Amino acid sequence: MIRTVPRALPRLLAVLAAVLVTVPIAPLGAGAEPSGPTLTWAVQPADEHGPDGRRWIEVSLDPGQAVTEHLAVRNFSDTAVIFSLKAADGYLTDKGRFNMLPSASPSVDGGRWIDVQEKVNVGAKETKVVPFTITAPDDAAPGDHPAGIAATLMTAGGTVNVESRVGFRVMMRAAGAVTAALDVSDLTATYQRSWNPFSPGTVHVTYTAKNSGNVAVTGTGRVTVDELFGLTGHDATGGVEEILPGGSRAADTRVRGVWALGPVRTTVHVTPTVFGGDAAGAEIRPASTTVTVWMMPWPQLVLAVVLALLVLAARTVVRRRRRRLAQLLARAREEGRAEGRAGDRALKGMPIP
Repeated sequence: MIRTVPRALPRLLAVLAAVLVTVPIAPLGAGAEPSGPTLTWAVQPADEHGPDGRRWIEVSLDPGQAVTEHLAVRNFSDTAVIFSLKAADGYLTDKGRFNMLPSASPSVDGGRWIDVQEKVNVGAKETKVVPFTITAPDDAAPGDHPAGIAATLMTAGGTVNVESRVGFRVMMRAAGAVTAALDVSDLTATYQRSWNPFSPGTVHVTYTAKNSGNVAVTGTGRVTVDELFGLTGHDATGGVEEILPGGSRAADTRVRGVWALGPVRTTVHVTPTVFGGDAAGAEIRPASTTVTVWMMPWPQLVLAVVLALLVLAARTVVRRRRRRLAQLLARAREEGRAEGRAGDRALKGMPIP
């Protein structure tokens, strides 16, 4: 018996394929090799001849200056595709991945600096190079203005339209005073005790680093933990990953070997480093903040109390035994004296009481 394939099945498969290629913008030109009728593509920085190996584009501009760059759209599919080319402001996700604003959100910064043609027709298995222009406004503020540029494809799936896009970041730095600055806030210190009462614990330090400068930065964080009013101290280092201007990111560090003897003073020092571009002449503004928390090594204290009670009990038992032994010795001596007196009376012929 021959079964007829429903007419809606090919359309359903096409919609599923479009959903599968919907991915956020990534630093590298992305795209998987096709395993079926799926449309797949990649977008990469390029020169006029084709992809040039850059992961993203970095340009430095004076206010009012314009430069021409190129991108390459690679179509891995078996059919020609007309892609829409779009530029938008860039940002970092909570996981630190670079992304660009969706088409429904208007750009207000770097995304408006990029002028690229609206569409490009790329044949099957073809790579097409497209020029685009970056123009800094006359009143461009000094510092970084991140953006992204992508080739997108809109797929209709019933009542829902799915926009699939693949692209790369474009980091634009306007000339002027460069300030690399990080602020530290929301500092917390939590003591994690060791299961072994004879071993010290760990202080888990968390904080938020905010980029208050005008360029993208990373940071080096140094955490110091002082206890016993500064008589003993411990420290550890940790890194702060890339943060764009105005952005923030949570960071954490663990400081080991801490006994937590009373007030524990925790201080975080963060020094920013300019991410990408020329850092010459940049103003570096480190930051620090401190929190003091009372921490007690309760397992060790309980163990000390138990040991003290055991020692006290042992001393009490020993004292009782000594006291009883003294009483027995005194009684034995008294009985010996009594027997001695009785013997003396017997020798003298006196009655023995």
